[in-house]
Amino acid sequence: MNWIGKIIGAFVGLFATRSLWGAAIGAFIGHLFDLGAGSGRSGRSAADAPAISDVFFRTTFELMGHVAKSDGRVTEAEIDAARRLMSELQLSPSDVNLAIAHFRAGKAAGYHLESSIERLREACAQRHDVLRTFVELQLRAALAGNGLSPPARRILTRTADTLGLSGLEFARMEAAIRARQQTGGGRPGAGAGAGAGAAPGAATSLDACYAELEVSATMSDQEITKAYRRLMSRHHPDKLVANGLPDSMAQFAKEKTQRIQEAYEGIRAARGMR
Repeated sequence: MNWIGKIIGAFVGLFATRSLWGAAIGAFIGHLFDLGAGSGRSGRSAADAPAISDVFFRTTFELMGHVAKSDGRVTEAEIDAARRLMSELQLSPSDVNLAIAHFRAGKAAGYHLESSIERLREACAQRHDVLRTFVELQLRAALAGNGLSPPARRILTRTADTLGLSGLEFARMEAAIRARQQTGGGRPGAGAGAGAGAAPGAATSLDACYAELEVSATMSDQEITKAYRRLMSRHHPDKLVANGLPDSMAQFAKEKTQRIQEAYEGIRAARGMR
Protein backbone atom coordinates (compact mmCIF):
# COMPACT_ATOMS: atom_id res chain seq x y z
CA MET A 1 0.00 0.00 0.00
CA ASN A 2 1.21 3.50 -0.82
CA TRP A 3 1.12 5.82 2.24
CA ILE A 4 2.95 8.88 0.89
CA GLY A 5 -0.15 10.80 -0.16
CA LYS A 6 -2.00 10.01 3.08
CA ILE A 7 0.88 11.18 5.26
CA ILE A 8 1.50 14.38 3.33
CA GLY A 9 -2.23 15.11 3.13
CA ALA A 10 -2.68 14.62 6.87
CA PHE A 11 0.18 17.00 7.70
CA VAL A 12 -1.03 19.64 5.27
CA GLY A 13 -4.58 19.38 6.60
CA LEU A 14 -3.39 19.56 10.22
CA PHE A 15 -1.23 22.65 9.72
CA ALA A 16 -3.77 24.38 7.49
CA THR A 17 -6.73 23.95 9.86
CA ARG A 18 -4.99 23.13 13.15
CA SER A 19 -7.62 20.46 13.79
CA LEU A 20 -7.92 16.69 13.65
CA TRP A 21 -10.80 17.08 11.20
CA GLY A 22 -8.49 18.93 8.83
CA ALA A 23 -5.91 16.18 9.19
CA ALA A 24 -8.55 13.53 8.47
CA ILE A 25 -9.77 15.35 5.38
CA GLY A 26 -6.19 15.83 4.19
CA ALA A 27 -5.45 12.14 4.72
CA PHE A 28 -8.56 11.21 2.71
CA ILE A 29 -7.50 13.46 -0.16
CA GLY A 30 -4.03 11.94 0.03
CA HIS A 31 -5.60 8.49 -0.07
CA LEU A 32 -7.32 9.38 -3.34
CA PHE A 33 -4.00 10.60 -4.68
CA ASP A 34 -2.33 7.31 -3.70
CA LEU A 35 -5.03 5.33 -5.48
CA GLY A 36 -4.59 7.42 -8.61
CA ALA A 37 -0.81 7.10 -8.52
CA GLY A 38 -1.03 3.36 -8.08
CA SER A 39 -3.49 2.82 -10.90
CA GLY A 40 -1.80 5.30 -13.23
CA ARG A 41 1.69 3.95 -13.01
CA SER A 42 1.88 3.25 -16.71
CA GLY A 43 -1.00 0.84 -16.22
CA ARG A 44 1.35 -1.70 -14.71
CA SER A 45 1.84 -3.36 -11.36
CA ALA A 46 4.14 -5.84 -9.63
CA ALA A 47 2.26 -8.64 -11.41
CA ASP A 48 3.95 -7.50 -14.64
CA ALA A 49 7.44 -8.15 -13.27
CA PRO A 50 7.69 -11.79 -14.50
CA ALA A 51 6.65 -10.79 -18.02
CA ILE A 52 9.13 -7.89 -18.01
CA SER A 53 11.83 -10.24 -16.74
CA ASP A 54 11.30 -12.62 -19.67
CA VAL A 55 11.44 -9.83 -22.25
CA PHE A 56 14.49 -8.30 -20.57
CA PHE A 57 16.39 -11.61 -20.53
CA ARG A 58 15.51 -12.44 -24.13
CA THR A 59 16.35 -9.01 -25.52
CA THR A 60 19.60 -8.81 -23.54
CA PHE A 61 21.17 -11.75 -25.28
CA GLU A 62 19.52 -11.15 -28.64
CA LEU A 63 21.02 -7.67 -28.81
CA MET A 64 24.41 -8.96 -27.68
CA GLY A 65 24.37 -11.40 -30.57
CA HIS A 66 23.25 -8.67 -32.99
CA VAL A 67 25.99 -6.28 -31.83
CA ALA A 68 28.62 -9.00 -32.06
CA LYS A 69 27.61 -9.71 -35.65
CA SER A 70 27.30 -6.03 -36.63
CA ASP A 71 30.79 -5.77 -38.12
CA GLY A 72 30.38 -8.91 -40.22
CA ARG A 73 31.61 -11.70 -37.98
CA VAL A 74 31.47 -12.84 -34.39
CA THR A 75 34.95 -13.06 -32.88
CA GLU A 76 36.17 -15.33 -30.13
CA ALA A 77 36.58 -12.27 -27.90
CA GLU A 78 32.90 -11.45 -28.32
CA ILE A 79 31.85 -15.02 -27.59
CA ASP A 80 34.10 -15.05 -24.52
CA ALA A 81 32.60 -11.75 -23.35
CA ALA A 82 29.09 -13.22 -23.57
CA ARG A 83 30.19 -16.37 -21.77
CA ARG A 84 31.86 -14.38 -18.99
CA LEU A 85 28.70 -12.38 -18.50
CA MET A 86 26.63 -15.57 -18.26
CA SER A 87 29.10 -16.85 -15.66
CA GLU A 88 29.06 -13.60 -13.67
CA LEU A 89 25.26 -13.66 -13.67
CA GLN A 90 25.46 -17.20 -12.28
CA LEU A 91 22.93 -18.50 -14.78
CA SER A 92 21.61 -22.03 -14.34
CA PRO A 93 22.45 -24.56 -17.09
CA SER A 94 18.95 -24.18 -18.56
CA ASP A 95 19.24 -20.39 -18.53
CA VAL A 96 22.65 -20.61 -20.21
CA ASN A 97 21.15 -22.71 -23.00
CA LEU A 98 18.32 -20.21 -23.35
CA ALA A 99 20.76 -17.29 -23.41
CA ILE A 100 22.81 -18.99 -26.14
CA ALA A 101 19.67 -19.56 -28.20
CA HIS A 102 18.74 -15.87 -27.89
CA PHE A 103 22.31 -14.84 -28.78
CA ARG A 104 22.15 -16.93 -31.95
CA ALA A 105 18.74 -15.49 -32.84
CA GLY A 106 20.15 -11.97 -32.49
CA LYS A 107 23.04 -12.61 -34.88
CA ALA A 108 20.80 -14.21 -37.49
CA ALA A 109 20.26 -12.28 -40.73
CA GLY A 110 16.52 -11.94 -40.16
CA TYR A 111 16.75 -10.38 -36.70
CA HIS A 112 14.67 -7.21 -36.45
CA LEU A 113 16.36 -4.89 -33.98
CA GLU A 114 13.75 -2.13 -33.90
CA SER A 115 10.82 -4.37 -33.05
CA SER A 116 12.77 -6.12 -30.28
CA ILE A 117 13.83 -2.87 -28.62
CA GLU A 118 10.34 -1.45 -28.95
CA ARG A 119 8.95 -4.59 -27.29
CA LEU A 120 11.34 -4.08 -24.38
CA ARG A 121 10.48 -0.39 -24.12
CA GLU A 122 6.76 -1.12 -24.02
CA ALA A 123 7.19 -3.93 -21.49
CA CYS A 124 9.21 -1.75 -19.11
CA ALA A 125 7.01 1.32 -19.66
CA GLN A 126 8.34 4.05 -17.34
CA ARG A 127 10.84 1.83 -15.53
CA HIS A 128 13.81 3.95 -16.60
CA ASP A 129 16.21 2.36 -14.11
CA VAL A 130 15.58 -1.12 -15.54
CA LEU A 131 16.13 0.16 -19.09
CA ARG A 132 19.30 1.90 -17.98
CA THR A 133 20.59 -1.36 -16.54
CA PHE A 134 19.84 -3.02 -19.88
CA VAL A 135 21.94 -0.48 -21.78
CA GLU A 136 24.78 -0.79 -19.27
CA LEU A 137 24.84 -4.56 -19.73
CA GLN A 138 25.06 -4.08 -23.49
CA LEU A 139 27.84 -1.51 -23.25
CA ARG A 140 29.81 -3.68 -20.89
CA ALA A 141 29.58 -6.71 -23.18
CA ALA A 142 30.42 -4.70 -26.30
CA LEU A 143 33.47 -3.03 -24.74
CA ALA A 144 34.72 -6.36 -23.46
CA GLY A 145 34.15 -7.99 -26.86
CA ASN A 146 35.20 -5.71 -29.70
CA GLY A 147 35.97 -2.47 -27.89
CA LEU A 148 32.77 -0.92 -29.26
CA SER A 149 33.34 -0.90 -33.00
CA PRO A 150 31.66 1.85 -35.08
CA PRO A 151 28.75 -0.43 -36.15
CA ALA A 152 28.27 -1.54 -32.52
CA ARG A 153 28.32 2.06 -31.31
CA ARG A 154 25.66 3.07 -33.84
CA ILE A 155 23.40 0.23 -32.73
CA LEU A 156 23.81 0.92 -29.03
CA THR A 157 23.41 4.70 -29.26
CA ARG A 158 20.23 4.20 -31.29
CA THR A 159 19.02 1.64 -28.75
CA ALA A 160 19.74 3.97 -25.84
CA ASP A 161 17.89 6.80 -27.56
CA THR A 162 14.85 4.57 -28.20
CA LEU A 163 14.83 3.53 -24.54
CA GLY A 164 14.88 7.13 -23.36
CA LEU A 165 18.53 7.58 -22.36
CA SER A 166 20.16 10.87 -23.26
CA GLY A 167 23.46 11.12 -25.07
CA LEU A 168 25.01 12.45 -21.86
CA GLU A 169 23.81 9.43 -19.87
CA PHE A 170 25.23 7.09 -22.49
CA ALA A 171 28.58 8.92 -22.52
CA ARG A 172 28.87 8.87 -18.73
CA MET A 173 28.00 5.19 -18.64
CA GLU A 174 30.66 4.39 -21.23
CA ALA A 175 33.24 6.49 -19.37
CA ALA A 176 32.54 4.65 -16.12
CA ILE A 177 32.95 1.23 -17.75
CA ARG A 178 36.15 2.25 -19.55
CA ALA A 179 37.55 3.65 -16.30
CA ARG A 180 36.89 0.33 -14.57
CA GLN A 181 38.66 -1.50 -17.38
CA GLN A 182 41.71 0.74 -17.02
CA THR A 183 41.95 -0.01 -13.30
CA GLY A 184 41.80 -3.75 -13.78
CA GLY A 185 38.17 -4.16 -14.81
CA GLY A 186 37.04 -4.24 -11.21
CA ARG A 187 36.10 -1.83 -8.49
CA PRO A 188 37.03 1.82 -8.63
CA GLY A 189 40.02 2.59 -6.45
CA ALA A 190 41.18 -1.01 -6.50
CA GLY A 191 44.09 -0.27 -8.80
CA ALA A 192 47.37 1.56 -8.27
CA GLY A 193 47.76 0.16 -4.78
CA ALA A 194 44.71 1.77 -3.24
CA GLY A 195 43.45 -0.18 -0.28
CA ALA A 196 39.90 -0.68 0.86
CA GLY A 197 38.54 2.51 2.37
CA ALA A 198 41.70 4.43 1.46
CA ALA A 199 42.11 7.23 -1.00
CA PRO A 200 42.98 6.00 -4.51
CA GLY A 201 46.74 5.87 -4.94
CA ALA A 202 46.83 7.44 -8.41
CA ALA A 203 44.94 10.01 -10.43
CA THR A 204 43.57 7.33 -12.72
CA SER A 205 42.00 5.52 -9.76
CA LEU A 206 40.38 8.70 -8.49
CA ASP A 207 39.19 9.44 -12.02
CA ALA A 208 37.57 6.02 -12.03
CA CYS A 209 35.74 6.89 -8.83
CA TYR A 210 34.38 10.11 -10.30
CA ALA A 211 33.37 8.28 -13.48
CA GLU A 212 31.56 5.59 -11.50
CA LEU A 213 29.48 8.24 -9.72
CA GLU A 214 28.96 10.08 -13.03
CA VAL A 215 30.29 13.29 -11.52
CA SER A 216 33.28 15.57 -12.12
CA ALA A 217 36.09 16.64 -9.82
CA THR A 218 34.84 20.22 -10.02
CA MET A 219 31.56 19.40 -8.26
CA SER A 220 31.02 20.27 -4.61
CA ASP A 221 30.93 17.72 -1.81
CA GLN A 222 27.18 18.21 -1.53
CA GLU A 223 26.64 17.58 -5.25
CA ILE A 224 28.72 14.41 -5.11
CA THR A 225 26.82 13.11 -2.08
CA LYS A 226 23.53 13.83 -3.83
CA ALA A 227 24.71 11.94 -6.95
CA TYR A 228 25.82 9.02 -4.78
CA ARG A 229 22.45 8.73 -3.06
CA ARG A 230 20.61 8.99 -6.37
CA LEU A 231 22.68 6.18 -7.91
CA MET A 232 22.33 3.94 -4.85
CA SER A 233 18.55 4.32 -5.05
CA ARG A 234 18.50 3.80 -8.81
CA HIS A 235 20.52 0.58 -8.73
CA HIS A 236 19.11 -1.05 -5.58
CA PRO A 237 18.86 -4.77 -6.52
CA ASP A 238 15.54 -5.39 -4.74
CA LYS A 239 13.97 -2.39 -6.43
CA LEU A 240 15.19 -3.41 -9.88
CA VAL A 241 14.07 -7.03 -9.48
CA ALA A 242 10.66 -5.87 -8.24
CA ASN A 243 10.41 -3.75 -11.39
CA GLY A 244 11.22 -6.65 -13.70
CA LEU A 245 14.98 -7.19 -13.73
CA PRO A 246 15.50 -10.97 -13.99
CA ASP A 247 16.53 -12.61 -10.73
CA SER A 248 19.53 -14.04 -12.57
CA MET A 249 20.80 -10.49 -13.12
CA ALA A 250 20.39 -9.31 -9.54
CA GLN A 251 24.08 -10.04 -8.94
CA PHE A 252 24.95 -7.46 -11.59
CA ALA A 253 22.93 -4.86 -9.68
CA LYS A 254 24.57 -5.86 -6.38
CA GLU A 255 28.04 -5.44 -7.86
CA LYS A 256 27.01 -2.08 -9.29
CA THR A 257 25.89 -0.77 -5.89
CA GLN A 258 29.12 -2.07 -4.35
CA ARG A 259 31.18 -0.19 -6.95
CA ILE A 260 29.15 2.97 -6.31
CA GLN A 261 29.70 2.63 -2.56
CA GLU A 262 33.43 2.07 -2.95
CA ALA A 263 33.76 4.94 -5.44
CA TYR A 264 32.04 7.29 -2.99
CA GLU A 265 34.25 6.15 -0.14
CA GLY A 266 37.32 6.69 -2.33
CA ILE A 267 36.25 10.23 -3.15
CA ARG A 268 35.38 10.97 0.47
CA ALA A 269 38.83 9.81 1.60
CA ALA A 270 40.60 11.81 -1.11
CA ARG A 271 38.65 14.98 -0.26
CA GLY A 272 38.58 14.53 3.48
CA MET A 273 34.78 14.52 3.48
CA ARG A 274 32.99 13.59 6.70
